[in-house]
Amino acid sequence: MTSSTSQPAGGGGAPAEERWLFIYYRVASADAVAAAAAVRQLQSRLRQTWPGLQAQWLRRPEEKDGMQTWMEIYARPGGITAEVQAHIEDEARALAPWCRGPRHVEVFVPCAS
Repeated sequence: MTSSTSQPAGGGGAPAEERWLFIYYRVASADAVAAAAAVRQLQSRLRQTWPGLQAQWLRRPEEKDGMQTWMEIYARPGGITAEVQAHIEDEARALAPWCRGPRHVEVFVPCAS
């Protein structure tokens, strides 16, 4: 972790207006067991580093051509700041051996009620 991300217990950067991250990617079905262990470890580390971080992990129910599509969802009280997002993306490099293609990162915010 670089010095710019060495203070996660504080606010974690500038206000983020309730930004949520949705990250999806493909994994070969043959690699699913090893990749699953890596995702669980990644999310455990992220939760320890960023208090209040909510991390979910989902997959599409169907497989196609021996591939599964997985999604990680991240939310945090106050939103995901740029600093938290950069740290998530940096830590997720550990998943590279199992990702088939890029990890697609989408940012959403709640609709006004």
